[in-house]
Amino acid sequence: MGGALGFFEQLRQPRNTYAFLVCLVGAILFVAFHRTTFHDYSLSEWVTIYSMVAAVLILEHFTFQLPPEGNRQSMDSSIYLAALFVFGVGFSLLILMFSSVISLIYNRSILWWKHTLNFAIYTFMIICASLTYDWLGGKTGAFGLSGLYAYMLALAVYFAVNVLFVGVYYYLMYKGTLYDFVKNILQDTLFAYMGTLLLSIVLVMLLGNSHSFGLFLFLAIGMLLSHAFRQLFKMYNEMSEKANTDQRTGLYSHSFFEEKLDEYMQQAKEKGTPMSLVMLDLDDFKKYNDSFGHPQGDKLLGFFGSLMKEACNPRELFAARYGGEEFSIIMPGFTGAEAKDFMDKLRKKTNDTPFDGVDVFPHGCVSFSAGIVEMNQESYDKSQWIDWADKALYAAKSKGKNTVSVYGEENHLPQSLEQDINDLEQHLKIFLSKDVYTFKHSKRVFSYAVDMADFLQLGEKDRRLFVLGALIHDIGKLEIPRDILNKKTKLTPEEWEIVKKHVLWGKEIVLVTEKYKDLVPLVELHHERYDGRGYPHGLKGVEIPRLARMLCIIDSFDAMTTERPYQNTKSYEEALEELRQCRGTQFDPELTNHFIQYIESKLLPVQILTLSEREAAASNQDPH
Repeated sequence: MGGALGFFEQLRQPRNTYAFLVCLVGAILFVAFHRTTFHDYSLSEWVTIYSMVAAVLILEHFTFQLPPEGNRQSMDSSIYLAALFVFGVGFSLLILMFSSVISLIYNRSILWWKHTLNFAIYTFMIICASLTYDWLGGKTGAFGLSGLYAYMLALAVYFAVNVLFVGVYYYLMYKGTLYDFVKNILQDTLFAYMGTLLLSIVLVMLLGNSHSFGLFLFLAIGMLLSHAFRQLFKMYNEMSEKANTDQRTGLYSHSFFEEKLDEYMQQAKEKGTPMSLVMLDLDDFKKYNDSFGHPQGDKLLGFFGSLMKEACNPRELFAARYGGEEFSIIMPGFTGAEAKDFMDKLRKKTNDTPFDGVDVFPHGCVSFSAGIVEMNQESYDKSQWIDWADKALYAAKSKGKNTVSVYGEENHLPQSLEQDINDLEQHLKIFLSKDVYTFKHSKRVFSYAVDMADFLQLGEKDRRLFVLGALIHDIGKLEIPRDILNKKTKLTPEEWEIVKKHVLWGKEIVLVTEKYKDLVPLVELHHERYDGRGYPHGLKGVEIPRLARMLCIIDSFDAMTTERPYQNTKSYEEALEELRQCRGTQFDPELTNHFIQYIESKLLPVQILTLSEREAAASNQDPH
């Protein structure tokens, strides 16, 4: 019962309904026009039938690609038409039936219903050509110039029926307008089609003069022409591919991206499926170009392009170079959360893959920032959609780069905080000339703090303390000597003692301004540990202010998931596992659980599976 319901559900789709009706009517027409029986043919005629079936199968082996994509053509139409002109419609349909059955048996790479649809369309074409030929007074038998008019009109009808059926099918599959599809078919394939059809008259002449040898000679000519058409359309496809490909990265070009985005948006709306768009930008690419020159910069673009293709091609995602060091990915079937999961994995892969000269980057590795927008029913204009993705990209950049942001998930702070944030950011910008990593890290921790303030439902006072304290928690690092702050090897014990003093230096800097002295506990105590083994005072448990305990968790999580020189990033799952293992020792257990819950609900909705879901997924993958 379920199979029957599934069958009728499939029929509701227009292209499936169309295919079913064509197959049904084609079968009826075949029965109606093939009036002869097997006993009506002589032995010599059966030899001709078998020879022509063999010729059809050989020519089908030499099929060649024609536009639109997925449309293939062979010289077999010449055989069917020649059989029609010399022996009649029943003879031609019998050859079609035998060759279709044999093709169905041996060519199982093509679905059975496509074989059936192909048989039905050929039946339509042969019968329509036959009716035209008979109506114009054409006679079966040897070629005669007096019947040239009937030959040509029959060929034209055969071609027109073929174009119409193929055009309707691709129109229903890809939408657009039927006129555009038919026009494109005529423009791109007319030469190949007409060459095939005119060869049928050549075969009629050859059959009239020397039956077997004429068919053999035609078959040789047909195979050579099929090979020539293959090469021609291979060259056509290569030129099209080259025009649509960015030569430096191997990704699709900007213009092709603009063209395909409309198509993907239309398909997603019609099917009601999710879709996301990603705009991403290589971080600090200009600095790399200035250091090593444009040729090496081009190599970096090619390197990143290969990483994108490696990640996107298996998922059938459309990756393009948008311009300069900016890229885009069209992700059909992906929600915003799923897209973020994918991009974070690509970001980690990019961070962890070595490349020459990455020491000049602030993170000591190749990194990118990305903005994601998920399509909704209001996404009617692609320029608007691109603009939203750009805004999300800007938000990712403002968080300190090497991060991914989803449009619409940005938190809006009360206006009363805006001025304080702007003032403190001016202090932070001093890091830009001394330690870019600390500047970006502070911006990311601030972003997490804004989210957690909402998640913990903090009051206005605690909210202000938490987000401002997160923004300047490492301000004391300004006092650390530059050679220690940017050292890329392990610190000595003496150097580590200097680094640990940044919390006390930060306290002194904050106390200079009376307005922000209430932020001191977060600046001074965010490295205290729940078990009392932290610094600077060795406070334990609830002796540490609650917001400082929360800031310790956020600070550690960002450090684990962000690339630093000679230290690979952890994935979100790996960082969360580290937090779980350190509950009750380094981190407050209750607040750790809250933060894990926040990450799982907002940032990892498609990565974190329950045990039952994992078991179900495993059982689905293994049919045994």
